[in-house]
Amino acid sequence: MGTLDVDDEGATMPAPSQRSESPRVLTGDRAARKRQVIIQAARSAFVRDGFDAAMDAIAAEAGVSKVTVYNHYGSKETLFIAVIGDALQEALADAISGTAQRLGESDDLRSALKWTARAWVDSMTSPNMVALRRLVAGEVRRFPELGEAWRHHGPDRARPALVAAFERLIAAGRLTMPDVETAILQLYSLVLYPHLVHGTYGTTLDPHTTERLIDSGVDMFLAYYAYRAATA
Repeated sequence: MGTLDVDDEGATMPAPSQRSESPRVLTGDRAARKRQVIIQAARSAFVRDGFDAAMDAIAAEAGVSKVTVYNHYGSKETLFIAVIGDALQEALADAISGTAQRLGESDDLRSALKWTARAWVDSMTSPNMVALRRLVAGEVRRFPELGEAWRHHGPDRARPALVAAFERLIAAGRLTMPDVETAILQLYSLVLYPHLVHGTYGTTLDPHTTERLIDSGVDMFLAYYAYRAATA
């Protein structure tokens, strides 16, 4: 029979060779705080060492036992994906909420999209996000689900607000857009993807180029889809 380890709450669990991939369901404020500490420690370790980061080192940096880390996340793979999702949620929180507010309340689609584009670019080109994006790019072959996590938690979270705004303007006769999903990809391609491509090769776009890409990209997008501003 395998030995039993004890976590920080005094609970026991099987030794690593006997553990399943499914974490225990731990609830409450204390568990939530502990998960956040673990996530922050894991983010630092993964950015520094890649997926080869040791769970012992993550636990030590978080100030918890390795058993506690496994109790909350089940496996290193689950923790790795949780780190990516948490980082994207944190980085894009203001951009996503601001996008929803502006697209829902403003009647000026041009200004709303330009604000959104600047918020996306600022969030996705921060040093922490660049480091995480490189980490995902390096590990996505080993863990294809990382790509899905990046898409699900990244700028695609703004899609519902964009869809709602575009469909409202289409119904009002102020936008001619036969394929909303394709249009959203085109918008990303005009204002955000150039930064991601350059970042992949270790280069950045200067602020002046960024502004020109956003201003002209949004204008091109709206011109192509025959956007008509609200009349007084």
